[in-house]
Amino acid sequence: MSELLEVKNISLSYGAKNVIRDVSFSLSPGQIIAVIGSNGAGKTTLLKSLNGSIEPDAGTVLLKGDAIANLSRRQIAQQISVVAQENETKFPVTALEFVLSGRFAHGGVFGWESDDDIATARNALMMCDLEEHSGRLMNELSGGERQRVVFARALATRATILLLDEPTANLDLSHQAILFRLVRERCKSCLGASVIVTHDLNLAAEFSDEILLLKNGSVIAKGAPHDVLTADNLRLVFDADVIVDGHPTSGKPRITMSYI
Repeated sequence: MSELLEVKNISLSYGAKNVIRDVSFSLSPGQIIAVIGSNGAGKTTLLKSLNGSIEPDAGTVLLKGDAIANLSRRQIAQQISVVAQENETKFPVTALEFVLSGRFAHGGVFGWESDDDIATARNALMMCDLEEHSGRLMNELSGGERQRVVFARALATRATILLLDEPTANLDLSHQAILFRLVRERCKSCLGASVIVTHDLNLAAEFSDEILLLKNGSVIAKGAPHDVLTADNLRLVFDADVIVDGHPTSGKPRITMSYI
């Protein structure tokens, strides 16, 4: 089965500062990759390079075999949807209108939405537990509610690949779990895939198939959660002592800060 996304030896600098250093990985159908690392490790910059928002100084990003630098924004948007860290979402439009804006790559624009566009948007709001908020203005919603609307918009695009940057930052525990389960179910049912930047190591361990551990823009470790999330690796990246054991239900790595 061919890869959905291939990242080949990309590097990126802001002025004299190297932000991403020779990073390579591939994203397969059905796969979830979590990107973790300390603040300033280059996680968000890496994510932006995956949909062509930032062009690497070196290396290549391939979307289904095509260099992403050669594709139009519409072609990319039909295949990749992004949930950025919450910003500029306090528009005086309703939650439903905001989610409908995610259908633009398929030809829908405000005032010209098809019945399928509207049904898709309403279904996305329902999946994100937002049905009762569909008519509310974005600038009237809480931070967590807006974050869920942004995620619903990503679902409504029906893009194969989801790129999520700290998608659970403003969510309570219940809605964090709902979001990750939706991503998992979507990847399995549609043979889509996702790259998720997160600071929550336990969520990454529980829901991801592979973890990319970054430090200063370089990949320190890459692989299955139990191979990457070791006490030594986490001490190296976060300069903190942790206890790593198995979750009593899933058996996945469970990380606890050591305060002794």
